[in-house]
Amino acid sequence: MIAPLAFAQTKKMKVQQTTAPQPAATTETATNYSAGMVRKYEPGRTMMIDSTQGPLSFALGANAQIVNNAGSAVTSPLKPGEHVRVYYTGANQNRMVERVVVED
Repeated sequence: MIAPLAFAQTKKMKVQQTTAPQPAATTETATNYSAGMVRKYEPGRTMMIDSTQGPLSFALGANAQIVNNAGSAVTSPLKPGEHVRVYYTGANQNRMVERVVVED
C-alpha cells in the first residue's frame, strides 16, 4: 500500500508574475487663492491686487476666467477698488491666474 504513494508524481506549477504598468508621473499644481481689491488690471496681460499679504501681481493667461459670485462671465474690464478672489497656480513671480471671482 505504501508503494503506490512512493511512485506518485507531483505536478509542478509555474507561476509567472507580471507587474502592472505604472502610470506616467504627473505633476500636480495646487490652486491657491488670494482675496483683495484690484489695484491694476491690464486685460490679457497682468493684474495686481492689494491683499492682506500686501500687493500681489499675477499673469493673466488666455484661459483665465473672470466671473461673478453666481459663476456668470464678467465681460467688463475690472476696475480699481473692486473686491476679487484670485485663484492661481505658481508662486512669487510665476503666479498664473486661473479664475477671478468678482465679489461686488
